[in-house]
Amino acid sequence: MWLPPSELIRLGKWLGSKIRPPPLSFSFSFSLINSFVAAQRKENRKQRTENALITDFVPLFCRCGHCKRLHPLWEQLAEIMNVEDPKVIIAKVDCTKHQSLCAEHEVTGYPTLRLFKLGEAESVKFKGTRDLPAITDFINHELSTLSEAEQAEQKLQESAGAGAGSVPVANQHLGKVVDLSEDTFAKHVSSGNHFVKFFAPWCSHCQRLAPTWDELAKELKQFSGVTVSKIDCTQYRSVCQDFEVKGYPTLLWIEDGKKIEKYSGARDLPTLKTYVEKMVGVPTEKKESSDTAAQEAAKEKADEEAEKLKPQQLSGEAAFTQAVAEGTAFIKFYAPWCGHCQKLQPTWEQLATETHNAHSGVVIAKVDCTAPENKQICIDEQVEGYPTLFLYKNGQRQDEYEGSRTLPELKAYLKKTIGHDEL
Repeated sequence: MWLPPSELIRLGKWLGSKIRPPPLSFSFSFSLINSFVAAQRKENRKQRTENALITDFVPLFCRCGHCKRLHPLWEQLAEIMNVEDPKVIIAKVDCTKHQSLCAEHEVTGYPTLRLFKLGEAESVKFKGTRDLPAITDFINHELSTLSEAEQAEQKLQESAGAGAGSVPVANQHLGKVVDLSEDTFAKHVSSGNHFVKFFAPWCSHCQRLAPTWDELAKELKQFSGVTVSKIDCTQYRSVCQDFEVKGYPTLLWIEDGKKIEKYSGARDLPTLKTYVEKMVGVPTEKKESSDTAAQEAAKEKADEEAEKLKPQQLSGEAAFTQAVAEGTAFIKFYAPWCGHCQKLQPTWEQLATETHNAHSGVVIAKVDCTAPENKQICIDEQVEGYPTLFLYKNGQRQDEYEGSRTLPELKAYLKKTIGHDEL
């Protein structure tokens, strides 16, 4: 039976995935993908030739409601990754327009996320939760590329034993921010003075601080015993957990591998530079040293009081169980990339402040459901979207709060729940 081309197209759309594309289609379309990646690498090399670049890309196969929900996160990931000299390019493919391409790569559900590496015929399918930390972890794990800091350490090891004329390790990093990883962190901070920024790529405060942090490194060239560095907590969570990092950015002063103090001043260049000068300076009199110690003790106490006015950041099963075991606890389950969660954040902090000042005994807390140690908690508590607000009384979860998320409405809800007007 003969059918004209137009009828064949209509029949193909009706049959959908039942029609398998010919082998030649796979070879052709993969060549197209590879050509695109190779062209991107060539273009990048024109702009920067001193480093070898890895230019892979992740296509998003999407057409359904789940894809639409993923869209804003995918756009945010593209903003982070699709920069000058990228190690990965974020892209997407509409399977309603490119059916054969999607069939060639065995796309049977939407959205499907796959990582294509240059020169490799097989792609890697992403099977984790569709949140920013999980996706960035997957990309970094699959690429497993050496950071600039790791490359510098490698060069130093290769040149070890070159003689007395070799340059000290600390001097290799003067004038630039050292990008640390889980493998290089401990060795890097084991000796000397280090000002370290713990950050997350999605954090807007971190993004605003980034150019100032680069400028600070340049300004501190004269301090040969100080390095300015950074570590991405979405990639190297264990390091950040060891240093009790609970928010981004966190700036720590580390000497000989030990945390000396957390910086909590203004994040402008002059203030940051003054802080470093103070930390490396030597007091001229004992009285000055004593006064400084007293000031630091007072500042530490003030910081502790300030922390009490904020929502408790619960991390892990033990902390969560302790928070809800007795009395009343109002807990926000959230994801850092969630726009509604970000919008609620200042209101939630204000609620915590007013609740603490009223001495009501109500615990205002929050749980990051994207953190590995919290994922099982969020599953057990049946968190299905962000933000989710649950109130607990003596360990028993109450009905989910579904009212307005304004401060007056949240306070009114708590007043009604605890049965008095202390709020």
